[in-house]
Amino acid sequence: MKDLFGKAMFDFQTNNSPEDIVTETSISEEDEMSVAYLFRSYNEMPKIEQKALQLAAGKTLDVGCGAGSHSLSLQNDRNLDVTAIDISEKAIETCKLRGLKNALVKNILDFEDEKFDTIILLMNGTGIFGKLENCNTYLSKLKSLLNPGGQILIDSSDIIYMFDEDEDGGKWIPSETEYYGELTFTISYKGEKEETFDWLYLDYNTLQNAAIANGLKCELVMEGEHYDYLARLSI
Repeated sequence: MKDLFGKAMFDFQTNNSPEDIVTETSISEEDEMSVAYLFRSYNEMPKIEQKALQLAAGKTLDVGCGAGSHSLSLQNDRNLDVTAIDISEKAIETCKLRGLKNALVKNILDFEDEKFDTIILLMNGTGIFGKLENCNTYLSKLKSLLNPGGQILIDSSDIIYMFDEDEDGGKWIPSETEYYGELTFTISYKGEKEETFDWLYLDYNTLQNAAIANGLKCELVMEGEHYDYLARLSI
């Protein structure tokens, strides 16, 4: 990977002429995203993210932390012991420049030897699962990192609304995907294109079934304004 997402964050943090990130998915056209959005303060976050941060307690792990906005809010506003991880080196450099005390370049599947009271995965936290078939691998890993009484706070969206309806009200879903929430994502930045990667949106019922299959209790904490939701998983 060229780490274009990380480069964009690092450029923004260091005032190195940042540009918008261009995103494209297998079911949507190109869309521009301002890098500044990844640097939002607590007050600028969607209500679902604010709710997750309110519920976070104890020793916390932020998975896929990006520019570190969620972790910084927990560290600075709530005084929590936070570890932030991301596979992007530039993202982690950015987090450190922003004052995050404990930020590591790490894939969650390689993370061990530590347990947490809260694990957060936000901004479509199920995205890193990539495909539906990987849910068990990720959920069992996350479960193994929880302290007794711990919780996983994760958000996603039911993207069924993005598909066209036929005359009977059924949905036209491409037959080549196993599950309609499986997308491929491409990012472009400053004229460079990232390798396409898998990204998973999970509807709540599917997440709940996967959680139960992995010995986790799943509760719907909150629904957002646009088919999105926040769930809390616990042992």
